[in-house]
Amino acid sequence: MRVAARLWANNTGQGAVDVPGHNSNSHHGTSLFVSAPDGLKLHVRRYGPIDAPGSPVVCLPGLTRTVADFEELAAALATDRAEPRQVFVLDYRGRGQSDYDRDPANYSVQVEVADLIAVLTALGIGPAVFVGTSRGGIITMVLAVARPTAIAGAVLNDIGPVIEGKGLMRIKGYVGRMPQPKSFAEGAEILRRLFDAQFPKLDTAGWLKAAHRSWQERNGRLHPVYDVRLARTLKDIGPDQPLPVLWKEFDALARLPLMVIRGANSDILSAETLAAMQARRTELGVLIVPDQGHAPLLAEPDVIGEIAKFATRCDDARQH
Repeated sequence: MRVAARLWANNTGQGAVDVPGHNSNSHHGTSLFVSAPDGLKLHVRRYGPIDAPGSPVVCLPGLTRTVADFEELAAALATDRAEPRQVFVLDYRGRGQSDYDRDPANYSVQVEVADLIAVLTALGIGPAVFVGTSRGGIITMVLAVARPTAIAGAVLNDIGPVIEGKGLMRIKGYVGRMPQPKSFAEGAEILRRLFDAQFPKLDTAGWLKAAHRSWQERNGRLHPVYDVRLARTLKDIGPDQPLPVLWKEFDALARLPLMVIRGANSDILSAETLAAMQARRTELGVLIVPDQGHAPLLAEPDVIGEIAKFATRCDDARQH
């Protein structure tokens, strides 16, 4: 029986506990728990060899999403025969296996960036390639202002400095308000009805997988994988009150390799905003994913391959 290891960050007093026997291999990952600055427990899934020479990859999910969204990408990067990497995926507070906050006002980008910095420090993660989906991309851009040395490169998955109001209102309409399905099959049908316009080619197995990533079973009933009070973070958003633009934060990534992935059907990252991003960054890498909306799943071999190539370019950039 393996003994659990307790890892401590230098001079921080913040620790990370490795849970023995919990999905502990490169393909499925190992669960770690890190103390946030206020003591709340944060869950991190770690993949790959600890002695991997390339830059680590840090994956950040969307607003209500969890580490499960990155299973395919993380496993592929961690077990790449040519260049395996360490990959870390974070459950924000109030999501997945992380603790829920008693005060839902703490479900904010500012607090989540502080949590992320605590995780990077506790686990000794050096300059990393960040893959941020939606909310995760916003956090990555804000991190570029708060801690630029933490980032070796960034992939913004279906997010940019301007967030479309129509898409925001669509998200506001379902966060914390989803029907409670009686089975995962029923949950899959609920998701299909809500998101079929965004993902018209997703098959039955794909919707069922999405259901398993959207609800968890507790005491014989299905519950969302996030604190439903997250809906309060969207209460002030309306057609006349969009989110502030993030061009300053986007420009903080100016000296770093940068890639943007957009779902062709996205209503969050518009083609016009992507064009404006390209005008500011002529060397910006762009990948358009057909037949997907917000946000691309990052599970297809060709998409994973492009992210792997980008991570290699980030390594090359650091060496020059």
